[in-house]
Amino acid sequence: MRIRATVAAVSGALALSALVGPAAQAADSHRDRPADAPQFGYSAQDRPAAPKARAMGITAAEANTAPTISKAVVNGGKPIVVGTKATKKVTISITASDDSGIADAATILWIGSSLENPDDNTFWFDQNEDTATCKAASATTSTCTLTVTVDPAWLINSDATYWKVGALAIAKDGDFVQKDAYTKIRVQRLSKLDVNASPEPVKKNGTLTVTGKLSRANWETGTYKGYAGQSVKLQFRKKNSNTYTTVKTVKGSSTGTLKTTVKASVDGYWRWSFAGTASTPAVNATGDFVDVK
Repeated sequence: MRIRATVAAVSGALALSALVGPAAQAADSHRDRPADAPQFGYSAQDRPAAPKARAMGITAAEANTAPTISKAVVNGGKPIVVGTKATKKVTISITASDDSGIADAATILWIGSSLENPDDNTFWFDQNEDTATCKAASATTSTCTLTVTVDPAWLINSDATYWKVGALAIAKDGDFVQKDAYTKIRVQRLSKLDVNASPEPVKKNGTLTVTGKLSRANWETGTYKGYAGQSVKLQFRKKNSNTYTTVKTVKGSSTGTLKTTVKASVDGYWRWSFAGTASTPAVNATGDFVDVK
């Protein structure tokens, strides 16, 4: 994980530098990371101050009208869904305006109470790029794009919540505006769902047993664990149809296991469908085709 956040430096021409400091997590739960995750190595007491973008070479008295941020779009407006192993690169686009034009932008994805005065639970992923890619819509307005990489090796399960998104815009005349929590985006634990319908084939109007399991990423163990007690729909579509219809709703067991029986009358596909929760995205199992004899 990158543990630096962007510091904006403007003096005539734009220059960006980075303030390097460990993203310490003093809480016991945050120390229980996967074995392959690097150690933070610092306590909350000796950690440098949290990253804070600042202008250099221009005082408040000298400042012109600050730029304005009109929009920040994170991951196309969709929740950030993270599994157990693969990192997730997230695009963040910041739209800003200034009478001199926009030179650059910066961003940070974080949770906690404050970047200015971080507590033990303040945690962040900073941007990948040294500078943003900015596209001008006019002489005064540009949309600047950056990416942030979310690494599940650094996440704990309680991190499946809303994260704050910091946005910084820097004008060509050296002014800047910074919003530590301009917007927010939900981070979710990737879900999986499987299905099996048997026997195959089945006699017409015979009893079909449909099983499956709903699981989701456990960031603390790096594995997928059953999602207990969730209501999941059993759905069916006929062989030559494109539409699934809900047959019944089943509540999963303490291990996420699903099981029910139905009568099979025509050929078709059976699947489980989960609507999702705040921490876990919706997911559909791949339909299991059953031939009715």
